[in-house]
Amino acid sequence: MSIPEIVHVTVNTPYPGTETWVTESRKFTTRDYRLFDVQHAVLPTHLPLERFYAELVQTQQVLNRKHLGLAALRGALWHSAKLLARGQTNFLKMLWKFSSVYNPKRQLADHARPVRYEIKLPDSTPEHFVKNSLYVHHPQALAPAAP
Repeated sequence: MSIPEIVHVTVNTPYPGTETWVTESRKFTTRDYRLFDVQHAVLPTHLPLERFYAELVQTQQVLNRKHLGLAALRGALWHSAKLLARGQTNFLKMLWKFSSVYNPKRQLADHARPVRYEIKLPDSTPEHFVKNSLYVHHPQALAPAAP
């Protein structure tokens, strides 16, 4: 609570086109497309999954209370009033719906749901992986500086 900066915590989720997608894909604990959302663990965790989610949500709750609670509402009171005047309530609802969105039991239960779509594994393997293949726009050689 003493850290003044706004911190956001997410779960390491390898995405297609990233280095971790290629290097970590053999370790996936699931290929359920729905779980590749930076809130679910798709790689092995050091803690048992139930405890991992409990710790994750507890940490997110501390950050939420610090930066998105009543103090944030006081700081954004004018903005909130303008939104409410236009009938937009999602900002205010977001401040108090944390527990319904971040719920360790629900996150754990998501792993037990039937998989409807498995994400496809990368074509290349780490042994044949070339880091330069990840560039969307390959780096241009820098032109020498003018004298």
